[in-house]
Amino acid sequence: MLALVVGTLLAIGALSFVLFPLFAGATPVRRRALPTPSEGASAAEQEAVVALREIEFDRVTGKLSDADYEELKARYTARALTAMRSRDVTADPIEAAVLEYKARIRSCARCGPRPEPDAIYCSNCGSYLPGACAGCGAAVTQAGAAFCNCCGRQLAA
Repeated sequence: MLALVVGTLLAIGALSFVLFPLFAGATPVRRRALPTPSEGASAAEQEAVVALREIEFDRVTGKLSDADYEELKARYTARALTAMRSRDVTADPIEAAVLEYKARIRSCARCGPRPEPDAIYCSNCGSYLPGACAGCGAAVTQAGAAFCNCCGRQLAA
């Protein structure tokens, strides 16, 4: 008899646990929508991005072989990049800020972009960062050069 009462109470508890969200008016969990292409994107950009998503889905579901996927991915990626590069980057304030920052960065011919924005000499190899004398335009290739070899002008203050 005790087992029957305990079993009934457990069954009622489980049933109330399962049915509680229906009677309590709980809101269902909303699913996240897939990100959409930005509103500023061109039609060609949107088409290329959608095509990339579709071939990715087809590959995952087994409808597309790996070789075909690689070929289509390369083609659609090239289209998307061409469309993205053709639009006006100054319209996007983030891209304009990145381009402005890149324009200020000094770059060494041997080592590439330097982390110090106000550097005169490369912190890695010691070469003069502008790479040419401002006075005569001669190339400065000697590491740590303080003066131009052609005109004698001082390279750094």
